[in-house]
Amino acid sequence: MSLRVTDRYLWLEDVEGEDALAWVRERNESTKRELGSDPSFETLRTDLLAILNSHERIPYIGKHGEHYYNFWQDEANPRGLWRRTTPESYRTSEPEWDVLLDIDELNRTENETWVWHGSSYLEPAEGEPYKRVLVSLSRGGSDADVTREFDLETKSFVEGGFVRPEAKGALAWIDIDNVYVFTDFGEGTLTPSGYPRIVKQWKRGTPLESAELVYEGEADDMYIGAGHDQTRGYERDFVQRTIAFYNDELFLRDGDELRKVDVPNSANKTVHREWLLVEPREPWGDYPAGSLLVTHFDDFMAGRGSFDVLFTPDEHTSLVGAGRTKHHLLLNVMRDVKNEVTVLTPTEGGWKSEPLRGAPTIGTVVAGGLDSDNTDEFVMQTTDFLSPDTMWIGTIGSDPEPIKSLPAFFDASGLSVAQHFATSADGTKIPYFVVGPSEQDGTLPTLLTGYGGFEVPLLPSYVALTGRAWLQSGGVFVEANIRGGGEYGPRWHQAALRENRNKAYEDFAAVAQDLIARGITTAQQLGCMGGSNGGLLVGNMLTTYPDLFGAIVCQVPLLDMQRYNKLLAGASWMAEYGDPDKPEDWAFLEAFSPYHNMSADRTYPPVLFTTSTRDDRVHPGHARKMMALMESQGHDVRYYENIEGGHGGAADSEQHAFMNALEFTFLKQQLGLHS
Repeated sequence: MSLRVTDRYLWLEDVEGEDALAWVRERNESTKRELGSDPSFETLRTDLLAILNSHERIPYIGKHGEHYYNFWQDEANPRGLWRRTTPESYRTSEPEWDVLLDIDELNRTENETWVWHGSSYLEPAEGEPYKRVLVSLSRGGSDADVTREFDLETKSFVEGGFVRPEAKGALAWIDIDNVYVFTDFGEGTLTPSGYPRIVKQWKRGTPLESAELVYEGEADDMYIGAGHDQTRGYERDFVQRTIAFYNDELFLRDGDELRKVDVPNSANKTVHREWLLVEPREPWGDYPAGSLLVTHFDDFMAGRGSFDVLFTPDEHTSLVGAGRTKHHLLLNVMRDVKNEVTVLTPTEGGWKSEPLRGAPTIGTVVAGGLDSDNTDEFVMQTTDFLSPDTMWIGTIGSDPEPIKSLPAFFDASGLSVAQHFATSADGTKIPYFVVGPSEQDGTLPTLLTGYGGFEVPLLPSYVALTGRAWLQSGGVFVEANIRGGGEYGPRWHQAALRENRNKAYEDFAAVAQDLIARGITTAQQLGCMGGSNGGLLVGNMLTTYPDLFGAIVCQVPLLDMQRYNKLLAGASWMAEYGDPDKPEDWAFLEAFSPYHNMSADRTYPPVLFTTSTRDDRVHPGHARKMMALMESQGHDVRYYENIEGGHGGAADSEQHAFMNALEFTFLKQQLGLHS
């Protein structure tokens, strides 16, 4: 019987409505009183904040010209500093930073709540320094932001320069006097997902309203954008039309003509210097899904040339990505969720392959060009669950140098990492990692997390906050590599799309069952936590597998799958989940819509929902309505909504530490983990 009925909690979808916010504040206070009064809460919050603000963290960089650029937040600068230094200074223990923009000072001056959203640099003439940057700032952490032109010489915003008003979209450099602008131009210019449907070329000194139309997408497209490839000698302009997730078109702009790069819409496609790289998500002729192909871009556009196959997946391997330097590709491959990095070099006889010098053979390795348009320098990050991140810088062909490392933020002595495979309901082997005490007695509180969506893989990485909050107290942490993610490439993702979404949930439940069967933990001491699509995942654990868990933390979640496509960016995810307005899709969507599968007659484990008022990607109404429904049915449930924060749930380190302390305190209380 369909549960498509009138929703009595629709009023909670009014994000900043007076009644809705009063409801939020009441529940926030209740949760703060309960969890914040725990004797260990304040110590935990303080310790987590110290990690987030630690001056020993690695200042990650991007290179532009003669400088390394970094964005940095700490206790004195909670909203952050945009700054730069020289490569020589960066290699010292105390680099000398030149501060370009202080976001906290900007907020005080403008009486705003800006959150840094990134920067885009205009490539200067050869031999000239970088001078102009497009800086994006978000109010309170939302996806919608503003863009302003910044002068690196005067360290100030350019008076009368390019400014894009607040909206979802962007500016992109063409040259010093022209940008592409894709934003909200008024009625009819946004897609159903709230993203730009129109891209224009805007000339300096003219009003935004006079910008010239470059491309207009269809009314039901997802996103339209454009960009100028600034690589010297390979300058080109492209328009991107995203019809839906995994369905996009790339056009070369040739004067007034747009010429399609004629590869499958479902394929990933990028252009680097003379090369066109294609990663098919579905079989394409003789090329399997998940392979990596390369050809000369100009030859391809002229109807000539053929593809070389750089990578072909098998049962155990998948392509993570292909980093680039000026003359090489860095092929990052996973073998059963473990990294291998290879350098590929074009030669007259084909592409030469050799291991990346200095790359470790265990743990997660991420490598990419440091200034890929101009040099063969690369930056490499290495990590695993218990080993703090190390950053290396090198040049292809020589051993990289370790430049910066994280300190140990928690005591990992006596801890170990093991990989196991659970068997899902259909017989598929699901890998997962267990991090915890080397000696286990089967009664340890255990936290299980996963994601399982949008072709996003979960890789081993240093768990500084979880280590301090959970592992250091004797708990076990588990990361599940379920279907729907990208751990084994497109096939792993596509196995849990739409009507097969249940496969992801069966996988996660299988890992939970395997943890219990192996004697690692018990159902009463097993908790799970997930955010966004992972919030939908743990929401389904709540409604479908409640007997497997002793507590659940559900962060910035999707939960109402009947209305998700009408809330903020939800319409853009229908390729992933389905269209609830189509009866044939609602037939399967209803089965994994937690909001429609709650029952007053069932017993559920205790739940904590967390979300953000300023999240304009996943609507806070999902968590609000689920909380209200469960509360009305008398279930054991708590709720906290950060008034700022965006989709990440927090706008600065203070908020991040507070939210994490709430979540881990709740899990410790419910699962019996004592600090």
